[in-house]
Amino acid sequence: MLNQGRPTSPVATNMNDRVTVSGSKGLEQATALIFETGTPRRTGVDLPEPKGRARRLGSHEREGEIGLPGLSEPETLRHYVRLSQKNYAIDMGVYPLGSCTMKHNPRLNEKVARMPGLADVHPLQPVSTVQGALELMHELSHWLMTLCNMPAVALTPKAGAHGELCGMMAIRARLDADGHTHKRRVLVPESAHGTNPATAVQCGFTVDEIPADKRGRVDMDALRKKLDEKSDDIAGIMLTNPNTCGLFETDIIEIADLIHTAGGYFYCDGANFNALVGRVRPGDLGVDAMHINLHKTFSTPHGGGGPGSGPTVLSDALKDYAPVPYVVKTDEGYGLVEDVEHTDGAKSFGRMCAFHGQMGMYSRALTYMMSHGSDGLKQATEDAVLNANYVQASLSDVMTPAFGGTCMHEALFDDRFLKDTGVDTLDFAKAMIDEGYHPMTMYFPLVVHGAMLIEPTESESKGELDRFIFSMRSLAMRAQAGLVESFKNAPVYAPLRRLDETRAARNPILRWTPPEDLAQAAE
Repeated sequence: MLNQGRPTSPVATNMNDRVTVSGSKGLEQATALIFETGTPRRTGVDLPEPKGRARRLGSHEREGEIGLPGLSEPETLRHYVRLSQKNYAIDMGVYPLGSCTMKHNPRLNEKVARMPGLADVHPLQPVSTVQGALELMHELSHWLMTLCNMPAVALTPKAGAHGELCGMMAIRARLDADGHTHKRRVLVPESAHGTNPATAVQCGFTVDEIPADKRGRVDMDALRKKLDEKSDDIAGIMLTNPNTCGLFETDIIEIADLIHTAGGYFYCDGANFNALVGRVRPGDLGVDAMHINLHKTFSTPHGGGGPGSGPTVLSDALKDYAPVPYVVKTDEGYGLVEDVEHTDGAKSFGRMCAFHGQMGMYSRALTYMMSHGSDGLKQATEDAVLNANYVQASLSDVMTPAFGGTCMHEALFDDRFLKDTGVDTLDFAKAMIDEGYHPMTMYFPLVVHGAMLIEPTESESKGELDRFIFSMRSLAMRAQAGLVESFKNAPVYAPLRRLDETRAARNPILRWTPPEDLAQAAE
């Protein structure tokens, strides 16, 4: 490793603890912090001092250096390339995270998103200058409503939880408009996504949990009992389908009927819509509102805090309460309805955000839809479900599926196969890193002890899945053979060994501070 440009003593690598003078291991280059390699006096860009600049900060003008490190252009490039090589990515291999749906992002989508007129639009441009972008949004809305068999969609939500908020705000607005302000109880199955109860509380509702049955689905007896005891205050239900256990709620239509009979509304968490597209239309199931994660279902980029998009489809009962702005088609072209008072009699609950949404997500999602067609979208759904069941069937003799029967788009295992081995779920996850795989989703859903949730998606070929399955079988058999030490030491081949995660979470180092100067220390 390098420290302020001065070589230090050799550092042991993680490859059998062999030492290299450089700190690198073959193609894996040693990388120090940018603060350690750069200095404020070095820069890859030479700019003249601006002339005639008026100072407007008065006594608040900065007097010292800002303290940011400077590097030459090749040093900067190498720094970030080396950092990128320490990250696992969907472009490197199978990314088995359950629930998060890490699928391939087609490069055609990226090309379209960068087209002039889509990549360079500004939210404050006159509507007349963005007719193509508005047409794209209108077309995307059409196909989202068609796939869901729902009459309205709001494109403004920026993510899944934001889409949930949109749906629940529409439900509350409808309840209030009907004079049902006493309806403030929302039923939430324990197999729903964790954001569901949080969203309900955020909208002023109280949450009443519904347990799961032995099949991992909504306990219908418990649901009926809740409704029989008292249903006058029921605002609705927030249910994830397929649920967090990767299972389709087989009683979904009866659930919708029971909620509607009680005068409530059915919010469906559509995060797992990628297991239904082309096979099931949520509107046919009695759904009143459902958000759609464009990254999970229609291959827009995922992760890194954005960009995100969570359009929310609405039923006939809620369509008039959709938020502004939204796109309309007129004889003169496409326009935006941006004010509640201009919604032609609709009762919009208002505006959720300053501007409409993520244009790049809209263009990527529509490109995915148009390039696949209806038959291709249906096949993608079927392949996602097939891949998950292939993984579950191939591992069920050495690992323990949490529930019996087939799954939907993700396979859920628990830690029973590790009982009395001395290896726990976290150890298993760390050993997967040495095998070259990002661990699957661990300890989620919370209703399953030691959960391991695997979602291969439709992106993976049988050959790639077979490599993954072989590695998983090998790890399971090693654990059962008593090779505990190899799990406790893992990962061995990663850039960093196993960290003290509890200490890192409780005492994170969030700011780099320069080492104390030796002369000052001596004084």
